[in-house]
Amino acid sequence: MTFRYSIIALVLTTLVGCAANDSANFATQATDNRTQTIELLIQQVNQDAMVAAGTQEESDTTVLLTDLLCVPALNTYLDAALKNSPSLQQSIIALKIAYAQHGVTSADRLPSVNAVFDAQNTEDSDASYSADVTVSWELDLWQKIADNSAAASKDIAATQANLEAATNLLAANIMRGWLEINVNQQLLDIEQRRLEILAQNETLVLERYQAGLGTLEELDNAKSSTASTRATVAQYQESLAQSERSLMLLTGQWQSELEVPAIDAASTASPFPHVINPLDAVPLQNMSGRPDLQQAFFSIEAESLRTDAAYKAMLPSFSLSASLSDLADTPSEALLTNPLWSVLGQMSAPLFQGGKLKSQAEIAQLTTEQSFWVYQETLLNAVNEVENAIGQESSLTLQQNHLDDAFLSAQRSIVSYEQKYRQGLVDILDLLTVQQQAYDLEAKLTNTTYQRLLNRIELGLALGLGVSA
Repeated sequence: MTFRYSIIALVLTTLVGCAANDSANFATQATDNRTQTIELLIQQVNQDAMVAAGTQEESDTTVLLTDLLCVPALNTYLDAALKNSPSLQQSIIALKIAYAQHGVTSADRLPSVNAVFDAQNTEDSDASYSADVTVSWELDLWQKIADNSAAASKDIAATQANLEAATNLLAANIMRGWLEINVNQQLLDIEQRRLEILAQNETLVLERYQAGLGTLEELDNAKSSTASTRATVAQYQESLAQSERSLMLLTGQWQSELEVPAIDAASTASPFPHVINPLDAVPLQNMSGRPDLQQAFFSIEAESLRTDAAYKAMLPSFSLSASLSDLADTPSEALLTNPLWSVLGQMSAPLFQGGKLKSQAEIAQLTTEQSFWVYQETLLNAVNEVENAIGQESSLTLQQNHLDDAFLSAQRSIVSYEQKYRQGLVDILDLLTVQQQAYDLEAKLTNTTYQRLLNRIELGLALGLGVSA
């Protein structure tokens, strides 16, 4: 008997050791790979950031995503969106479900109590009544239930990270919507000023034609340019209206009391709001604050714990149960007035289930490995987003500077051609061409500025800047 018990103890110890070591080794590998990947990849990102932004001083000040765009009125839209956005509310409910699921898993660690009252009436015999109260509890010697509960806690953390990502994205979309309204208003203003000049030119050409100083071809060219610009004005008017409707939609309300304030691009020296460069305000970091990275890593930890629990399911389980029961001829006497008690200790072990438990453990381990590679993919995408945003900031800055120079030259050229046209040295077609080039450059400069400010919001998201709770 002693030899038999020794063999059983040795087998149990070996099984526990294999289950724990396999899971621990995989979790350690995931953690080590995560650290090495961040150190190698983020080092390059930080070097690029220092080159793009210059030398930065370390600061403990927390910079939020909403701090990038200095428009206090946006807080009203963000507050409304946080309360009413359907997509955000779905993420909030998913977090509540994760908490409830954790409660279901944690309940397995506590004793369960069941009460039964039974009445039986058989022909040719008296009625009988019975009552029974049973308390049962599974002893978690191998920490299998604890692992499942801990995995549910990691699921909560992953869902919380997903909610944070949804909140950050919503805030970024509101900021993008605000910038889109700005750029559409400016482009509309440019086209309206273009139309005003072209209408004046058309009137002048018509007067010259009626005086016999111009040609029909000049008049047709002037009318064609004016009509084409009117079509473009109509297009930008609708684009502006759609931008305003899209911003309202982000608040989660079809009809809202919020109003988008009009921006007079013609009378404003800088119609675009100031958007700071995150690299100028945020200390160099390792992007660990990105919610998608946090979610992916919490998923690795959760699946690793489930792998441990799956292997421990092959081990024996121990449970205790105690019950009070009573049998009587009347319902009142059956309510445990003179009960009998019993205590039962039970050990059960799976001997043969056709390889089901082993397959479940293998699935859990492969799921953990799959989660690891999902994290690796998320990390690489995150680094790529930061590098692309930093490169775009540098490229768009150069483009903006060159377009500034080109636009100034175009404005000087317009003045020169207007003087030559009044002197009869150039025809109306040459003047229209120069004017069109100037307005095209102004529109392109406005779009480039918009893309640069938009890219800074993308960079803030890529760096993991969040929104205040």
